[in-house]
Amino acid sequence: MGRDRSATASAVSTSTVLTSAVSASGHVRWARWARITLRSVQVLLALFYGVASALPKLIAHPSAVESFDKMGWGSGAMFTIGALELAGGAALLIPVLQSVAAMALGALMVGAFIVQLTVFDGQNAATPLILIVPLTLIAWARRGSNGELMRLVRQR
Repeated sequence: MGRDRSATASAVSTSTVLTSAVSASGHVRWARWARITLRSVQVLLALFYGVASALPKLIAHPSAVESFDKMGWGSGAMFTIGALELAGGAALLIPVLQSVAAMALGALMVGAFIVQLTVFDGQNAATPLILIVPLTLIAWARRGSNGELMRLVRQR
C-alpha cells in the first residue's frame, strides 16, 4: 500500500511538472508571438507616419497644402506637423523612445481628430481614432522603456 501511494504521488508530481513545462512553453511562445506582433505594428506605423502622412506635408503636396489652407494654418504648421510625424515614426523604432513616441503621436492624433470634426465635418475622423488604438497599446506595452529614458536623461 505504501508503494502505491508513493507511485501515485510520483506520478502526480511528474504530471504537474510536465503540465507546468507545457504551460511555460506555451507562455514563452505566446510572449514571443506578442513581441513580434507588437514590433511589426510599430514598423508599420513608422512607415505610415513617415511615408503616407509626413512626406506629403514635407514636400508640400497639393493635397496637404489645400488641407492646411482650409484650416487656415498655412505652410509653417504643415511643415511642423510633417516633421513631428516623421520624428515620431522614426522614434517608434528606437527602443528607448518607443513608448514616448507612441504617446506623442497619440496626442497628435487627438488633435487630428478634433480638426477632422471641426474643420472637415468629420470626413476622415475615424482615421486618427483607429491609429490611437495601436499607439495606446505600444505606449502601454513598451512603458518599461520610459524608466530607461529617464535614467539616460538624468545622467546628462
